[in-house]
Amino acid sequence: MKKVINPFKGREGYNCFGCSPDNKFGLQLSFVDEGEYLTASWMPKDYLQGYHNMLHGGIQSTLIDEIASWYVYAKLKTAGVTSKLEVRYKKPVYMDKGEIKLRAKLTGMKRNLADFEVELLDSDGVICAIGKVQYFTFSEKVSREKFWYPGAEAFYKE
Repeated sequence: MKKVINPFKGREGYNCFGCSPDNKFGLQLSFVDEGEYLTASWMPKDYLQGYHNMLHGGIQSTLIDEIASWYVYAKLKTAGVTSKLEVRYKKPVYMDKGEIKLRAKLTGMKRNLADFEVELLDSDGVICAIGKVQYFTFSEKVSREKFWYPGAEAFYKE
C-alpha cells in the first residue's frame, strides 16, 4: 500500500474541484495505491447533499470520475480525458454515516482507451454506486506538453 503524491499541489492555476487540496469548495481527494486498486477515503461535506441527508448523485459521479483519472496518472503513467461515464446508483449514500471509500481498477485497455470499474462504498462497506468509466489516454509527450503531466516518478516516493 503506497500513498499517491499530488505533484500538482502548489502549482499556479491548479484548482481542480476533485483533487486540489487548496480548493475550499472542492472534494480534496487523495489516493492510495493498493496494487490492483487505487483507493480513496472521503468524508461527505454537508453542502454537497441532494435529498435530505443524502450525497448528491452528481457528486458521486464526480468522485467516480476523479479516481479513474488518478489511476491513469499514477498507474498508467500518462494523462487522459473521460470519454464515457456510466453510473449505477444502488443505495443511498447517507451524509451522516461517516467516511466513504472509492475503489478503482482497470478492467481493459484497447489501444489508448482505458476501461475502469469504480465502486463507491459507504462506511459499512456496502456498495452504493458502481461506475464504468472509459478514459482516452494520451502519449506521454502530449501529456507532458498539454496536461501538466510531471512523469510517473512524481506520484510516488522511493
